Amino acid sequence: MKRFFAVALGILTAIGGFVDIGDLVTNSLVGARFGLSLAWVVLVGVLGICVFAEMSGRVAAVSGRATFDLVRERLGPKAGLLNLLASVAVTLLTMIAEIGGVALSLELATSVNRYLWIPVVGAAVWLVLWRVKFAVLENVFGLAGLALLVFAVAVWKLGPDWGGLAASAGHPAVPVREDVWSYAYYGVALFGAAMTPYEVFFFSSGGIEEHWKAKDLATMRANVFIGFPLGGLLSLAIAATAATILLPRGIEVDTLGQVSLPVVVALGKVGLAFALLGFFAATFGAACETGLSVGYSIAQYFGWQWGKFVEPLRAARFHTVVLLSCVVAIGVLLTTVDPIMVTEYSVVFSAVALPLTYLPILVVANDRTYMGRYRNGRVANVLGSIYLVLVLVASLAAIPLMVVTGAGQ
Repeated sequence: MKRFFAVALGILTAIGGFVDIGDLVTNSLVGARFGLSLAWVVLVGVLGICVFAEMSGRVAAVSGRATFDLVRERLGPKAGLLNLLASVAVTLLTMIAEIGGVALSLELATSVNRYLWIPVVGAAVWLVLWRVKFAVLENVFGLAGLALLVFAVAVWKLGPDWGGLAASAGHPAVPVREDVWSYAYYGVALFGAAMTPYEVFFFSSGGIEEHWKAKDLATMRANVFIGFPLGGLLSLAIAATAATILLPRGIEVDTLGQVSLPVVVALGKVGLAFALLGFFAATFGAACETGLSVGYSIAQYFGWQWGKFVEPLRAARFHTVVLLSCVVAIGVLLTTVDPIMVTEYSVVFSAVALPLTYLPILVVANDRTYMGRYRNGRVANVLGSIYLVLVLVASLAAIPLMVVTGAGQ
């Protein structure tokens, strides 16, 4: 049982990272417009995040220090500050979207306007991050997010044209009614969503919270190689339901309610109940994850005491940063900005920030001083180098594609 719950950190990271408000809408939107012709991007992203999350978790387990802490020490304060600014900006933007996503989920479940829920959700996120133990956080929201498996059940229940779905996924091509630039834009967006920078910082800091040591590397790898592929599977299931129900009818997705429509068609009210639970758990878990990541990054850079394993009074600055992040998120959302739009921009800007995140991780994971005999092997370095090229290409292409396509319109 202890080993079972140890894997929950990876599940929380996967649900919160792969299937947050952005992925719920983006994967459904992509499925409704492109079928499964962009499924290959999800698979590439799953492998990429597994490569760098394993490095990040190994660094934390072997050195006993979080990745961001070592990045500043290894690369210097100036490079570390640039990394910090990029990471915090993208992570805070994502946190805003996640709190908005929780409010949207509650609006769907209760018919109460989301703007009335936003302050409540923001306060609830802060209270959870302040008072709830890390183990409870990862187990409750990570495992509750598995309710999103209802999308996989819905795919089976709908009885789609499996051959057509397989052909779309296995022979990707730009649909006739779409242009290559929109196809490329959503490819970059899906890649950025799969490899969002805060995921590896949260994962390594979570390993410190869990007191990982070198002897726990097997548990860490189980987190990575079970949790992240599970997130990828859920993403593909969401896209497949949209491709089955929405694509043939020409229905485009721009609200959370439309994401759940195929589940309702397949499974009725019971399916909707599971979908709403999954929406809430995934977005609330991601809001907690991003909120902690903002606090982790800033506290680790400045050398402050941090972590939920520390009494709040001993880590006052860390908890103050988390509180201010919640306040900023509430304030931005109450301007009536659309959380879905915020998320779509956040995943694209994530792609821009990717090189600043993953290059330092690769450098630290190869450093004998910190890693000793646990430094990167040949396979990890080859894959890491390949992915650095991919993230650089995505980073350079993200903003031009956003401009050319009008953010995918």
